[in-house]
Amino acid sequence: MTTTMSMDDVVRHKPLTTRNRRTAAAYSELDDVIVEVCRNDNPLSVRGVFYRVMSAGVVAKTEKEYGVVQRRVLKLRRDGALPYEWIADGTRWHVKSRSWDSVEQALHDTAISYRRALWANQDTYVEVWSEKEAISSIVSPVTDSYDVPLMIARGFASETFLYSTASTIRAVGKPTVVYQLGDHDPSGVAAWKHVQVKLREFAPDVKISFERIAVTEEQISSMGLPTRPTKATDSRAKTFSGESVEVDAIPTRILRDLVDEAITRHIDPVALEATRVFEREERQGLLAMARGWSS
Repeated sequence: MTTTMSMDDVVRHKPLTTRNRRTAAAYSELDDVIVEVCRNDNPLSVRGVFYRVMSAGVVAKTEKEYGVVQRRVLKLRRDGALPYEWIADGTRWHVKSRSWDSVEQALHDTAISYRRALWANQDTYVEVWSEKEAISSIVSPVTDSYDVPLMIARGFASETFLYSTASTIRAVGKPTVVYQLGDHDPSGVAAWKHVQVKLREFAPDVKISFERIAVTEEQISSMGLPTRPTKATDSRAKTFSGESVEVDAIPTRILRDLVDEAITRHIDPVALEATRVFEREERQGLLAMARGWSS
């Protein structure tokens, strides 16, 4: 794969039917498009790669074709043609307490990572909820930069998770805004409504506002997002109109911008700057402690 192309140069083809087999040339073209969409928009979940490749017209809108893209992505990564960091996977993690070789190292690392609570001087408490784990690593750089919790609901959030979150909201005691990222499908819409009902039930004395950042019906139209057939087996499909759209279909940069804009509308810039000044001074103090300990 020695050629580089822009997405405007990608030739749209009629995807192969399930009865046809791809030639080596067809696989090569698919690989080129995968690399190009990832170069233009990363990190992406594998599902996100599939939607962009599907929009380019080189695969059909089927789960079988998703499997093809999934396997080609893996091959390209192993061959060194697709950087590993371009693919996001927020569905797996490891648990280990942090440790250090010395007290000096611990103090230094604490100083470097020190964050002052940004929202302590703000009038509002903000949370961002994601229905899917797969996009957590895509939007977490934004939420983390603003010290905003990113809540991973994994579909319908458990009663325990909802109660725990509501307990935090009650403890903060400020007007709260909850933003959500989720699929536009029967279960995704129902899960979002469930979150709203339960948080209001568990934190009745706090004013809570809810807004879906994505996916909205307006975004489906304005962005021309690729759709998938709504699952007929979903019991909620009877009250849902139209096809479904997964949040992975939204380009990474746009998704991050949506989250950034939603958060910053609630930040007092003067209070934010004051917090960052104190943070820099306190970090320097911690670094001085680390240097003094090692001397």
